[in-house]
Parts: sequence; structure tokens; C-alpha cells
Amino acid sequence: MAGPWRCLHRPPLTVPSLPTLIYRRRAPVAAAAFISPSLAPSLRGIQLRPSPDAARKRWRLGQVQCFIHEEERKKSLENGGFMGVNPSQELENDKLDDKDWISKVRKVVDRNFVLDGEPWVVPWTGETIVQVMLLWILSFWFVGSWIVPFVAHATGFNKSSLTLRGQALYSLLTDLAEGLAGIAILHRCLARFYPLPTGWFIFRLKGSWHLDVGLGCLLFPLVNFLSRVNLNLVPSIPTPPMGVSSVEQSIIARDPVAMALYAMVVSICAPVWEEIVFRGFLLPSLTRYMSLWSSILVSALAFALVHFNAQRLLPLICLGVVMGIVFARSRNLLASMLLHSLWNGFVFLDLMK
Repeated sequence: MAGPWRCLHRPPLTVPSLPTLIYRRRAPVAAAAFISPSLAPSLRGIQLRPSPDAARKRWRLGQVQCFIHEEERKKSLENGGFMGVNPSQELENDKLDDKDWISKVRKVVDRNFVLDGEPWVVPWTGETIVQVMLLWILSFWFVGSWIVPFVAHATGFNKSSLTLRGQALYSLLTDLAEGLAGIAILHRCLARFYPLPTGWFIFRLKGSWHLDVGLGCLLFPLVNFLSRVNLNLVPSIPTPPMGVSSVEQSIIARDPVAMALYAMVVSICAPVWEEIVFRGFLLPSLTRYMSLWSSILVSALAFALVHFNAQRLLPLICLGVVMGIVFARSRNLLASMLLHSLWNGFVFLDLMK
């Protein structure tokens, strides 16, 4: 059987266990006191290093085999080698790796589907929010129903006597006047808060907001389905016949100029004015009093109600929620404007069939 002094190429000697000598050391000269005088000549030239930390490191790395007991060597081999690899420790490491993988997946999901952006700083109160919305609605009604007809009559024009192209141009100019009046009211009401905090009314071409718009377009069939459901739930109110509208007359006549002018109204003007007010102003302002998701829902409900059409309430709420999510993710008004424009264009093309 190999003795503990195999590495020193000396005859086998019966020497007390070296770790015992090390750990029972109480004084610098105590180690020699435990060695028999008869063994002193045999141990001449051997330098004892009584550092427990250094000894433990040598045993753990398996570099000095001559000082390892046979039982400890067997245990280290059973555990996977001289490095002391523990199978239970490996299982714990695997579990940690699995948890790390799950956390990475959650981060990806949160980054793409959870709305946890930097909150808006809202310097105004609810009084300003109500003031802006009421004045904006009143300005649309007043400009479209009174100002533009009065100016047209004063200049000698009558809408009913205009051609299809003239009526389409009249609608475009009316929408432009309504939108500019609404923007002027918004600017006037917020003038005392200038300069606005960062994050308000952002328009930028860079970024990945195009992907958000594409995902929003995938929900158009749902909006269309809710439109049919809404028509079944809310029957149309019988009204006296009013004839065919100018838009329908242009479609029937297939006048390209008139249809192009109407397409500008529904696909460019309306999305710009409405998104600036409902997604650019109302949605962030509501975050002062409620959560982001609640603000998206309330702004979508307000967006649907100002259209004053009970038969389109459900699809407009759904559309407002989708556009609110797209805007909240991108913090870019161009994203919600483009999505709004695509939906209106989809509806206009459906009317042309």
C-alpha cells in the first residue's frame, strides 16, 4: 500500500497525520513538539508549512496528492474528480440557466407588447383638458356650419349649384378650415405652458414605428366585424329621403378629380386633425389622472362619441384603442396618423365598389 510519503522517495515512515499537526498548532514551536525525537533525522530537510488555507487550496486542486487521505481521494473521485464537482450543484446551475432564459423571454415580451415607456409630464390640469376639447368640438361645428357657408355666400357661391368637382373642393376647403381652427384653439390654450416638456407632439420618420402600423392593420378585419355587429345592434333611424350625397354622386359618375379630392379629405386631413387632438393631446393629458391603458380607452371613447353616429360606435372605439396603442408604443404621431389614414382609405375604397 502506498504511504503518504510516496512523493519524497524515502522509506515508508509512520508519521502522525500532517493535518493534525497543522490544526493543533498553538505556537510557532508547537509543531516540532509533536514529532518524536527518533523521527527528527528522517524529517530533516522537510519544511512544514502550517497554513491551513494554502493546504486546503492544494487539496482542492489535486496537485499535491501525497497529502490527501485515501478516503478523501475516493470521495473526490465519486464527486467527479479532484475539482470536487457536485451533481446537485450542476442541477442547481441548470435551473438558474432556465430561469435566466425565461427572464430573457419576458424582457423581449415586455419590450414589444407592454406599454412601459417614459411617462408624460402634464403641466396642465383637467380644466385645461375640458376647455380644449369643448372649444375644439364647437369650432368644428361653428366653422363648418356657419363661417364657411357665410364666406361662400358672400363671395357669390352656392354649394348646391356647384359641379361635382366644385363640391369636392368645397368639402376639402371646409375640412381645412375646421382643422386649422382646431389647431389654433389648441395652440392658444396651451400657450401659457410653453415650452412644453419633452415627448409632446412628436413627429419623426426614424424608428420601428412602421412595424407597429403594420400590426395595427392586421386588426382591420376585427374593426370591420364590429361595424357589422354595431349595425345589427343599432338599427338605422328612418329619416326623410335627402337624395344622393355629393360623394356618392362623384363615385357613381366615376369623376377622378372629385374622388381624388374626397380621398384627400378622408385620408389626409381628417387623420391629421383628429390624431393631433385625441392621441397627441387628450391621451397623454389623461395620464395625469389615470393609468396609460385607461387613458387609451377613455380617449378612444371620446374619439368615437365626437363622430355623433351610434351605428359606428363600436368600430370607432376599437379603432381608437388600436391607434392609441400604436401611439403609446411609438410616441410618434406619424404612426397613428398613418394607421388612421389607411383605415379611412380602406373604407373609401370599399364605397367605390
